[in-house]
Amino acid sequence: MAKLSHSIPADRMAVLFAVMLVAAAGNTAMQSILPAIGAKLHIPDVWVSLAFSWSALLWVMTAPHWARQSDKRGRKALMALGVIGFMLSMALCGLALWAGLAGYLAAGTTFVIFALFRSLYGGFGSAAPPAVQAYVASRTDPEERTQALSLVSSSFGLGTVIGPAIAPLFILPFVGLSGPLLVFALIGLIVLIMLRWRLPNDVPRFAARGAIAAYPTAAGSTASTRDDSEDDPDDSDAAAAAPLRWTDKRVRPWMLAGLYGGQAQAMMLGVIGFLILDRLDLRPRPDEGAAMTGIVLMAGAFATLLSQWGLIPLLKLSARTAVLIGAALGAIGLIITGVAQNLHGIVIGFALASLGFGLFRPGFTSGASLSVPRRDQGSVAGMTASINGSAYIVSPAVGVLLYNWHPMVAYGLMAGFCGWLVLWGWSALRLDQPKT
Repeated sequence: MAKLSHSIPADRMAVLFAVMLVAAAGNTAMQSILPAIGAKLHIPDVWVSLAFSWSALLWVMTAPHWARQSDKRGRKALMALGVIGFMLSMALCGLALWAGLAGYLAAGTTFVIFALFRSLYGGFGSAAPPAVQAYVASRTDPEERTQALSLVSSSFGLGTVIGPAIAPLFILPFVGLSGPLLVFALIGLIVLIMLRWRLPNDVPRFAARGAIAAYPTAAGSTASTRDDSEDDPDDSDAAAAAPLRWTDKRVRPWMLAGLYGGQAQAMMLGVIGFLILDRLDLRPRPDEGAAMTGIVLMAGAFATLLSQWGLIPLLKLSARTAVLIGAALGAIGLIITGVAQNLHGIVIGFALASLGFGLFRPGFTSGASLSVPRRDQGSVAGMTASINGSAYIVSPAVGVLLYNWHPMVAYGLMAGFCGWLVLWGWSALRLDQPKT
């Protein structure tokens, strides 16, 4: 691994990369097996979905706080806090699920305890990403900062591929479906030791604020959002500018676009595991269901990375074009997924929808940013972070409720959100150059 900068050696960059990677991989690994665990424990699907919603809610609530605290308490300390939160959550959740699967705990009690231990990930796991980014930003020169930040941010996206891919390998004879959680807890411990051993204590050359990372989900966005913009000496009237409001006509269309597309994507991710169990008749064989879910989620994550790392730079898509094309592909993919009756059809539909959402997410974020001048970048970043995060609090559970009523009601609503976004966004989304 080559040395990326004069300030951060390769071995330290590897540690920073691992801190980001393990959080995303572990969460998406859990996402791939939890529907199967719910089926084995005979837990209603909606309660399984709410376990993730609870964690996402805590992540959204605590992420801005930890982003601010990294400057006060030290970046290394906040990274360690995030990794410890991840490690303890995985270990305790794994033990709780093992006890339930082994018959030592009632099913309802198991999931209550599981949700409580998930709080550790949602509440403390969000501390690590902004601390990592602030650590890099405060130790790199401007000409090398973009490359270094892109590298550590890409680990989140890579984790969404690795997690579902390797989770089935850790379904072990004695611990069963709880195995992936226990293994990732062990991996978290190794990362924590590397962090303590290889990373020096904070002596930054200058202050830098980390970014608020979106809640890591399979086939989700890999982008991070700024909590606050850096002070710019050329923007002398920034402090005196009126605060940006949600009703501002410049950003309102983009926020609505983010709302429509975000709800559709969150519902898709919340429902897909249960669709696989039902369409492939795998509820009596949940171990096999977890493996199939991992395959589908991995395909979706690959498609997301293809769009964000390949198509957008290659085709040089504008924000408006990325949103509209992404929403159209999302609608088509959701319809294919909703009517598919075999694994191949589900994989194709889910991957196509994920490809679309992989175009939509960066398009929405960049469109909102481009709609306002430099002095408002901090405010619009906070708005996009709120839109991205809030989608995973309620929508997955709503999607599961509608799916249990009738699958095509759920998928019709998801596709309807995307279709409406295309029709409405064609005229509503415009990029007028803001006045600086």
